Amino acid sequence: MPIPTGGYRAVAEDIATRIKSGEYAPGDRLPTYRELSDLYQVSVTTVQRAVIILQDRGLVVGLQGRGLWVAEQR
Repeated sequence: MPIPTGGYRAVAEDIATRIKSGEYAPGDRLPTYRELSDLYQVSVTTVQRAVIILQDRGLVVGLQGRGLWVAEQR
């Protein structure tokens, strides 16, 4: 898997592509911030910024203390 370049927007786009392709299906739990940070070789802050974009698009839902989940698609 190629690692996207360009920071948080590239990370957000890659995760969005994985959701749209079905690799991450609605109801699936996403890897932790730390795991995503390691996967994309970026800082946790970069992952947090990417997640904000995904939440704004309605693609993921963060549940306090339970992690990130792929949202049910409308």
